Amino acid sequence: MLYPLLFKPVYKDYIWGGTRIGEKFSRTGTPCPCAESWEISAHPDGMSVVENGELAGRTLLSLCEEFGSELLGTHCAGSKFPLLFKIIDAKQKLSLQVHPSDESAGRCGGEAKTEMWYILDAPEGARICAGLKRGVGPRIFRDAIKSKTLEEQISYVDVVRDKAVFIPGGLVHAICDGCLIFEVQQNSNTTYRVFDWNRVGPDGRGRQLHIEEALNVIDWHMPDIGMIDAVPMTPSNQCNRRDRVLRCDYFSMERYMLTDREDFAGDGTSFCAMFVPASPVKLTTAAGDFTIPAGRSCLIPACMGDFSASPAEGGFVSMLTVRV
Repeated sequence: MLYPLLFKPVYKDYIWGGTRIGEKFSRTGTPCPCAESWEISAHPDGMSVVENGELAGRTLLSLCEEFGSELLGTHCAGSKFPLLFKIIDAKQKLSLQVHPSDESAGRCGGEAKTEMWYILDAPEGARICAGLKRGVGPRIFRDAIKSKTLEEQISYVDVVRDKAVFIPGGLVHAICDGCLIFEVQQNSNTTYRVFDWNRVGPDGRGRQLHIEEALNVIDWHMPDIGMIDAVPMTPSNQCNRRDRVLRCDYFSMERYMLTDREDFAGDGTSFCAMFVPASPVKLTTAAGDFTIPAGRSCLIPACMGDFSASPAEGGFVSMLTVRV
């Protein structure tokens, strides 16, 4: 019964969002502002529902529970979908925040959240907040909050389009204004805000902060964070290009630039999630041929085995793939 799955995006209208998700990816029905599109999610705060084929109307959670490793792969323990995929449009800066790591989530509660950001677009001079300056510990951090000088204690990283940055749990961070990002993260929605740039919502009030929770999960010894250089890999077809963008304990991402058919080996160990930013992709699988429309995400079940991808309309196509 399984086949490559497309899902109805779940949109979030957070106050810092913009309009590019609808504009750039030809989406209809997006809110204004549209801050996030949850592309593939089994989290209760934004559950994906299948929109194509015989399984249309089913939630990703129900499919995981029914099909288990057939959908997820043998690398996934149990029937929980381990990741969450988003597109994020930051017209304004997000709040300065931190998420728990596996260790601190177990100790303090909440859901662990390590993530990565792939930069789809950003203006000249765009930056992200990624970590604290050297020497900043709990006392300096508390004092900076009280004196409203926390911005002076933050490290910034210059953004590079088509590169990625790794954001482990425990790292203080924020996406800054102008960044359009494809995010891959652990299946979590736990966020502890420490500063929101003195912003107020429609009700004239600032959003809730979580200072004590954040202090309990910040890793005060985090190494410096920077943009990651992709590593060239060998494609199945020498006409194409394949790069490893990032590999961590929770997932690996690769980027493909295709002018011809590319073959993918499937051994049943992991599903494959694909995001196609600009041009449609044709998939040839054991379940038949399928098209991933431009600007959409697709989940290929682990049981599909070997499959191939090629430009659906000829020419050139780029895509991101993620496996656990």
